[in-house]
Amino acid sequence: VQLQASGGGLMQAGGSLRLSCVASGLELDYYAIGWFRQAPGKEREFVSAISWSGNSIYYADSVKGRFIISGDNAKNTVYLQMNRLRSEDTARYYCAAGAANLLSDKRYYSQRLYDYWGQGTEVTVSS
Repeated sequence: VQLQASGGGLMQAGGSLRLSCVASGLELDYYAIGWFRQAPGKEREFVSAISWSGNSIYYADSVKGRFIISGDNAKNTVYLQMNRLRSEDTARYYCAAGAANLLSDKRYYSQRLYDYWGQGTEVTVSS
C-alpha cells in the first residue's frame, strides 16, 4: 500500500496550489481519502475528506469555501485544490486512507482511524 502526495511548494498569500495523492495497493472502493496538515509546533489537523465515489465530501471550517477536494478514479488520484491561500495554511500536508465508513459515521476528522498515510508534501505561504 502506498500513498504518494505531491504538489506542495512556496506560494504567496492569495495564490493557489493543487496537491495530488496517488494511491496504490488498495481496493479504493472500500476506502475514504483524507487530507490532514501539520504546521510547525502544532498538532496535525483534519483538512478534508472524500469517498472514492465522490458522493461524500467534508471540509474543516478553516478551509471551507477556499479548498476543493476531488478524485480521479482512472488515475487513482485525489486532489486538493487550495485557493486564496493564507499564511496560516503553511504546513506539511498528508493524505491518508481509511475505511469508507469513516465518512458515513462522521468520524472523518479522526486521524487515528486512518490506516495508511503518505509521506506528506510541504506547503509554504508567504504573506
